[in-house]
Amino acid sequence: MMPSQRELWEPVLRAVADLGGEATPAAVYARVTAACPGLTPADLTEQLTSGGLRWTNRIQWVRQDLITQGWLTSPKRGIWAITEAGRAHLATKGTEWEPIRDDLEQLIDNYRERFRARVLTWLHDQSPADFEVVSAELLRAYGFVHIEVTGRTGDGGIDGHGELRIGLATLRAAFQCKRWKDNVGGPHVDGFRGAIQGSYEQGVFFTTGGFTKAAQAKSLQAGAVPIVLLDGPAIVDLMVTHEVRIRRVPVYRYELLSE
Repeated sequence: MMPSQRELWEPVLRAVADLGGEATPAAVYARVTAACPGLTPADLTEQLTSGGLRWTNRIQWVRQDLITQGWLTSPKRGIWAITEAGRAHLATKGTEWEPIRDDLEQLIDNYRERFRARVLTWLHDQSPADFEVVSAELLRAYGFVHIEVTGRTGDGGIDGHGELRIGLATLRAAFQCKRWKDNVGGPHVDGFRGAIQGSYEQGVFFTTGGFTKAAQAKSLQAGAVPIVLLDGPAIVDLMVTHEVRIRRVPVYRYELLSE
């Protein structure tokens, strides 16, 4: 029988610790599978409707739970690492795992928070080129057309451009992408604006990190091309709202009418 997501917290955390503190997903999958003798061949081969194995997908969800708890981290793409807080938690021998809440609304809120954190981690794990493609898909979902990703061939940090129809007019827009964990500063916004001034009427700056206060202050300036700033959480919200790389699955709640 396949363990629940919560039941896999300790096995996944312990697997990373036993593998030297850092490990590839494949190594963790193998170690956790060996630690779960109750798994059946059907458990290990069951496919998701969207593709992939349900078993490894569940372990990936557990990884995100542990990252949210601060017990795992991803120092670089394709590597899972245990934190000092994770080692300290393992020292308790799993006696302090958070109890499961019965409140459905709280569970939903927690799920949404974990899911958004998982999407943001996924964005950080993408290559710069892949992040540019995702950004272009977001603009397309928002109504932009004739989008072209130029990437490293772009001029002055322009990673792509497109057009947005507004009434009888067409707004030409360029975008830049920074797959960063650090904040984007004011000079980067200035540099991007300088590259598009005179050629585009709108700029969109995507980053998986955040923006400094100086950068935010430079978003809208009199007589200059406006720059829309989209940080990691804003990008995730757009992905969820417009279902970009995300599929919405309905969940039903039942209520007893006689109560």
